[in-house]
Amino acid sequence: MTRSENAEKPLIAAQLRTGPFDVALKTAIKRRGLTLERLRVHLARRGVRVGLSSLSNWQNGHSRPETAASLRAVRALEEILALPPGSLLRLLGTVDGGSRAGPGRRGAFDDLAPVAELLDTVPGSRARDVEVVGTQHKVTVGPCRRTTSLWTRTTVRALRDGVDRHVVRYYGNLSCVPAGVRLRPLGNCRLGRFVPHPTAPVLVYELLFDHVLEAGGTWVFESELSDPTAGVTTEFAHGFRYPAEQYLLEVRFHPSAPPAACYSFAQRDLNDERHNTGALMLNTHHTVHLVASGVSSGVLGIKWKWPSGPAPSR
Repeated sequence: MTRSENAEKPLIAAQLRTGPFDVALKTAIKRRGLTLERLRVHLARRGVRVGLSSLSNWQNGHSRPETAASLRAVRALEEILALPPGSLLRLLGTVDGGSRAGPGRRGAFDDLAPVAELLDTVPGSRARDVEVVGTQHKVTVGPCRRTTSLWTRTTVRALRDGVDRHVVRYYGNLSCVPAGVRLRPLGNCRLGRFVPHPTAPVLVYELLFDHVLEAGGTWVFESELSDPTAGVTTEFAHGFRYPAEQYLLEVRFHPSAPPAACYSFAQRDLNDERHNTGALMLNTHHTVHLVASGVSSGVLGIKWKWPSGPAPSR
């Protein structure tokens, strides 16, 4: 590494944590001493075609990578610029920290490269066939500060005749190994295709109904997900791809391992600053919750802080 690269190493590390994407990209390109033309050549050698104007617009903040093809280019840029895998992609929208389900800005996560790759293998997965009437999440956190289960009940209304399934996107902790995630249908559904990503902490799966819906028909179904690879959890966030009439999130902690503090938070979209919306107090059942109605888009979630010191071993 050159003296210039060493000098800018702390700067790029900070920008990869805080963003924005264009500033981090520009610093990373400068650190490597590459012109945009040389960068384009390196991309082409990897089978990725990107125009000079696109690269210029990305580093100057005039536009952002959004399509599946351009996000594959971002992944290649991380390799060329010697950046940690996923570090630039996270600045385009992924929510760091705990488990999360679904995207915040409409369609945003569908265009992130790892998710786009999975959706491309599931025919019809991008179609909007239903509207969400209500979603309930119950997150159970065990004594080792890890999420032990995610229970979900969803109510949908068909927007056309012939709807018989619902496609779910799941975004795990950064330590998540998608192939190790387990999904158990609990009521009014059965598991269809289950597609874990080979390297990124994301997966896509289908829940099949036992009934074919006509337009306007509703269906209620339940499932439970467990991720033994998630590691210590500090938050859960749900992103709204489409408007939802009602949303309920409950987090239940083990009595022997309560958090030091809990907060609810919201984002208008994946690129917006996160805002704390209130402190949450544990009740006598060691749970906290948030309720929302008429949500049109964005991200809602609960985060928590653990007491200082190591996590209990069991």
